[in-house]
Amino acid sequence: MTSSAPASVPTPAAPSLTGRLDALGRSPDGDAVYEAFTAWTDARGIRLYPAQEEAVLELVAGNHVILATPTGSGKSLVALGAHADALAHGKVSYYTAPIKALVSEKFFALVDVFGAENVGMVTGDSSVNADAPIICCTAEILANRALREGSGMEIGTVVMDEFHYYADPARGWAWQLPLLELPQARFLLMSATLGDTTRLEEDLAERTGREVAVVAHAERPIPLTFEWSEVPLQEKVEELVSTHQAPVYIVHFSQLDAVETAVGLASVSVTTKEEKEAIAERIAGFRFSAGFGKTLNRLVRAGIGVHHAGMLPKYRRLVEKLAQEGLLKVISGTDTLGVGINVPIRTVLITALSKFDGERTRILQSREFHQIAGRAGRAGFDTSGTVVVQAPEHVIENRAAERRAAAKFAGVKDEAERAKRMKQSVKGTKRKTPPQGFVSWGPATFEKLVASEPEPMVSRMRITHSMLLNILDRPGDPVLAVRRLLRATHETPARQAQLMRRALGIFRELLATGVVEVLPVPDAEGRTVDLTVDLQPDFALNQPLSPFALAALDLLDPAEPDHHLDVVSVIEATLDPPRQVLSAQVKKAKGEAVAAMKAEGMDYQDRMRALDEVTHPQPLAELLEQQFELYRQDAPWLAEFELSPKSVVRDMFERAMGFGDYVQFYGLARSEGVLLRYLTDAVKALRQTVPQEDRTEDLQVLLDWLDEMVKQTDSSLLEEWEDLVAGDIDELRRDMESLEPTPPPRLTDNAAVFRVMIRNAMFQRVRLFGDEQDGRLAELSGDLSADDWADALDAYFDDHEDIDDGPAARGSEFFRVAERPEGRCPVELAGTRWWAVRQVLKDHDGDHDHGINAVVDLDASDEAGHPVVHVLSVGAPVPGWDL
Repeated sequence: MTSSAPASVPTPAAPSLTGRLDALGRSPDGDAVYEAFTAWTDARGIRLYPAQEEAVLELVAGNHVILATPTGSGKSLVALGAHADALAHGKVSYYTAPIKALVSEKFFALVDVFGAENVGMVTGDSSVNADAPIICCTAEILANRALREGSGMEIGTVVMDEFHYYADPARGWAWQLPLLELPQARFLLMSATLGDTTRLEEDLAERTGREVAVVAHAERPIPLTFEWSEVPLQEKVEELVSTHQAPVYIVHFSQLDAVETAVGLASVSVTTKEEKEAIAERIAGFRFSAGFGKTLNRLVRAGIGVHHAGMLPKYRRLVEKLAQEGLLKVISGTDTLGVGINVPIRTVLITALSKFDGERTRILQSREFHQIAGRAGRAGFDTSGTVVVQAPEHVIENRAAERRAAAKFAGVKDEAERAKRMKQSVKGTKRKTPPQGFVSWGPATFEKLVASEPEPMVSRMRITHSMLLNILDRPGDPVLAVRRLLRATHETPARQAQLMRRALGIFRELLATGVVEVLPVPDAEGRTVDLTVDLQPDFALNQPLSPFALAALDLLDPAEPDHHLDVVSVIEATLDPPRQVLSAQVKKAKGEAVAAMKAEGMDYQDRMRALDEVTHPQPLAELLEQQFELYRQDAPWLAEFELSPKSVVRDMFERAMGFGDYVQFYGLARSEGVLLRYLTDAVKALRQTVPQEDRTEDLQVLLDWLDEMVKQTDSSLLEEWEDLVAGDIDELRRDMESLEPTPPPRLTDNAAVFRVMIRNAMFQRVRLFGDEQDGRLAELSGDLSADDWADALDAYFDDHEDIDDGPAARGSEFFRVAERPEGRCPVELAGTRWWAVRQVLKDHDGDHDHGINAVVDLDASDEAGHPVVHVLSVGAPVPGWDL
């Protein structure tokens, strides 16, 4: 008998980073922490670059570090060193980033290193493991906490990723505030495009008494090659794909251009049959809605993605996930993709070196150019990256004409004669000229940007109502706290004085509107001002004009039947206008006006003059604008703000439309994300600004309807992690890694809101019936043909001269539902649950003998996220239905 070989002894696993730190005991010195950290990296086969080594050494020495190294140079590893040092000394550390997607990505990375018990994430409304020693959040979350707690906040280290956002006009305040309000913290500020930071270094050192180390000499580990291209875009993309330089990210500065490019590339074969099959398998369970979803479905199956801010969040997330998995060869978008998210892009193709910034068209700043270019070539994926800049379109077309001329006379052997004929040929061709308003750029602009350094960052501090409300939570005199804060900002003295005047004006406004009150004596913690006690628990001022909205609600008469809609109009007037939606409303209104004017026989010139007066719906505009002018006389700090009366939520409700109906009606498929973001802002403003005493039953129903519609449209807006409790990190990871967002609650679970949605769906049919839109009714229903609807119209108007489709016709007495109908359902259902519905048509004779009879499929409605209605007949009630 032979003896068996001795069992192999398993190699002991290398200690974890937390295990190594725990072994150091309390209050270890910097050298010990550094040795523990580098021992852990060595065990993982990672050797620090010189810049990483220098940065970590400065951190363990207790210094601030400004890490201005290229993309792909390992800034994340330095951040790990900062968190490790804080953890070793029992200090709380924060990681902040500009977007929640990057925050969640870093959260999971930190969990993998430090363990789930040591890492938490705070989103604003709720959190996961919020008492952990390492917290991930957006910069705004940390800034607001710094406002509330200031130097009393328990915090040791702050890691601020993408710190160039300090210079962002809208959000820069959130990157500056922690520097001003948290002198007890040690900072690691990271970005590839910081520019000259001398002033920041000096201020940070003086404010905190710590040394500031700048690490900015690292070379990019994934080198970039820059190329100027004068060939057509589609031809260039085909070349890049065929020469294995994909994935390619095509950067535009217009959402429309991004979509048009993607659609144009759909005819180009960028993927193999096997790759298409892999994509189809991966997205098999993803729900593409009507509208832009149909276009995106077709594109991603061809290996082409689209990414811009006008898309629904679930679509942007889908493209990001597919790109991370290497399934997309080309992504056409704006400069929204990335911002630190680890998406493997080998080539960045920039379509222009100028952009419209909201006020004017200008040449790209150096920081903007290098941020975009820096996305090419990612460590772990590529050994090099490519940045291609397309010449202006008119230059490309003229070069193409020259190439055609060269090919035409290629057979002429005499070089001088060939050059002469080519010149004559090109001269005889009309050359393309730049479009009107074109800001000139060319090879010299390109070369200058490639060689340039990012501009010095400019302070973008501001003061808002919500900032003041946050400071009210802090112990001590808030007036003194605001004064100290604004005098410490990185602004000029003149700008500081302007901010102080604005803060004083906002404070007076909050007093006048009753949002805050002056205490007769300071409270136990030294506060001299407090919030009034009769506001709802989640009260917040989300817009600069919210105090005006609060005051304007007193102008409304609660006895009016449309009071709830007028409340909506007041709040909508304070929200930022969704430009694409309002433009679509104007276009629709002008189309309807032209048709009406032509029917009246109005001549062309009169029609054109009349069309100049057509605008989007503006309920209460005259009343609100008059009151706002009076209000602004006592609030001069509001001079830069304009009231914006508009009707989107109200228009949708009055038209009895769901999200998909509204998108189709106004042709908003390419701006679905803009519409959804506006509706989300409206929900938040309504819930957190309108006091409880102004919330009538009708307004509450409308709010619940709007909230449910937003959730059903795109459940990724629920922010999956907000519904989880500490300890559910594995489930959270699965949710975040899934292509399909966490499904929203079943639509039919909220019976009251579901009834409102059905009522709207039925009344939408009443409106179309009143307009005699038999074809549109057939499209909407899918059960009765246009001829069926035409017959129903004839039958109705044989009995009645007119139909009432105004607000009175929406009354509950005309909408009838049997939630537990007896008998067998007359249509095929997705499941077994159904409701019987009858919408009575209100005639002026008061007979009310005609109605729309329908079945609502409850299981199909849960799947679709909106009521699935099957119209059976129009006319008398269905026999046997007790309606």
